[in-house]
Amino acid sequence: MNYGYARVSTEDQNLSLQLNALKSANCVRIFTDQGISGNVRDRPGLSRALETLKMGDTLVVWRLDRLGRSLIDLIQLVDKLGQRDIHFRSLTESIDTETSGGRLVFHMMGALAEFERSLISERTRAGMKAAQKRGIHVGRPPALSPREAQAAAKAVLEQGLQLAKVAEQYKVSARSLRHIIRTYAS
Repeated sequence: MNYGYARVSTEDQNLSLQLNALKSANCVRIFTDQGISGNVRDRPGLSRALETLKMGDTLVVWRLDRLGRSLIDLIQLVDKLGQRDIHFRSLTESIDTETSGGRLVFHMMGALAEFERSLISERTRAGMKAAQKRGIHVGRPPALSPREAQAAAKAVLEQGLQLAKVAEQYKVSARSLRHIIRTYAS
C-alpha cells in the first residue's frame, strides 16, 4: 500500500498541491504536518506515518525536501525504511526504491552525502589546525587560568599536597589536574 506524507513549513502555506499529487499516486492514507520546518525532528504526522508503515508498503512524498532538509537525515530515514522492507518514492525527483534504478539513484545520493560529511570534517580539522597555529585556543575553555594552573601544579609537585585535595580546592577533576600538571611540568 502507498502512504503519503505532506508537509509545509508555515501555517499559511497550502498543502493542496502535495495532497493532489499524493492522491494521484494512489495513496490510501496521507499524513500531514503543517507549520513545521523540515529541520524539526519531532513531526507528529511523519511519526504517525512511520508507525503505520508495514513491510512491503511505500512511503510517498511529493518532493524530497518535504521529508527532510538535510540529505544526511533523508538518507538515514530511507535506510531505516529499507531495513523494515518499506519502499520510498519521491514523485518530483522520480525516485522509487522499489526499482533497481531508483535504488541506484538513492545510493548515489548516499555516497554524495558521505562525501559531503568527509569534506566538512576535513575542513573543520584544517580550520582548527590553522587557528592553533595562529595561537587561538580551540575547544573547551581551560578549567583554570594560567596562574591558577601554575599554583595548583606547584602545590602538588613542590609542596607534596594530595592531588585529589588540590583538585577539589580548584573545583576541577583529578583527571583535569593531572593534565594541567603534565603541561606545567613539561
